[in-house]
Amino acid sequence: MEFKKFKAAAVQTSPVFINVEKTIDKAISFVKEATANGANLVAFPEVFVAGYPYWNWIMTPVQGSKWYEQLYKSSVKVDDAVMQPLYQAAKNHNCHIVIGINERGDSYGEIYNTNLIIDNNGKLIGKHRKLVPTWAEKLTWTSGDGSSLKVYNTEIGPIGTLACGENTNTLARFTLLSQGELIHIANYISLPVAPPDYDMAEAIKIRAAAHSFEGKLFTIVSCSTISKEIMEALKPDVPNVEELLTRKNSAFSGIIGPNGAVVGQPLIDDEGIVYANIDLEKCIQPKQMHDILGHYNRFDIFDLRVNTAPTRKITFIDNHEEFNKR
Repeated sequence: MEFKKFKAAAVQTSPVFINVEKTIDKAISFVKEATANGANLVAFPEVFVAGYPYWNWIMTPVQGSKWYEQLYKSSVKVDDAVMQPLYQAAKNHNCHIVIGINERGDSYGEIYNTNLIIDNNGKLIGKHRKLVPTWAEKLTWTSGDGSSLKVYNTEIGPIGTLACGENTNTLARFTLLSQGELIHIANYISLPVAPPDYDMAEAIKIRAAAHSFEGKLFTIVSCSTISKEIMEALKPDVPNVEELLTRKNSAFSGIIGPNGAVVGQPLIDDEGIVYANIDLEKCIQPKQMHDILGHYNRFDIFDLRVNTAPTRKITFIDNHEEFNKR
């Protein structure tokens, strides 16, 4: 049996705010840098393409409405032409990419917080839509469904992903673990507007450590930062935007091993790339002690059921047709 070894990279940076083309270009530049340093997997932040709705937190819903309109206009479908260079970059540089996007739905009030999983052949092998938008995010995003709670087998190992706060959802995490997940991508945004006693960077690390320790796997954490450009864009509507969106310990990117400990040095607030060598063989020994998918559980007592059917908005029934079939 072969146990995969590879190098992972977690990117901590900001998108080019509400500009899909330039953000894709920026992502590709990070892919080139990371793969030049030997990375086989590159993880990007939540909704990196092309921005997070910070206005939900610092404006009234009415004030933020025009920003929602801008975000919708710059949201993307996974098969849009603007996305193709990113898929091609994965193929050209022989790397896997997990990246967050604002995915445009069919209705004008429908945007999904979506993570894309792209393999090293440049193929989009999966996408995960955030199940529950957190707090003020409900003003922007539509909830995903269980059809995207999947783990994807790749050349480097089985990959699963959850966005930001849903890494707190024990049942969602167990659903991925039950499918053999060994590489978990947890991506986030910097959130300076959290309550005063809330250490965002520490909270991100705790969630990642919990999943790694419970599942005995590797978690790659990628978090965005807030650029001056983002603050300048919002400043006409919120004059004290720098005060509201500037705070230490708001971003954490790093890699957590199956023992729950950080591998190497993480990035806190600063922009850059974190690297770590991943050896999936390191997942075996910890599971000998606590394998919650095997000997360390009681499935005769616990029964988790997951609805993996896609959400159906409407069902059309032709009663005359049904009658004629009888």
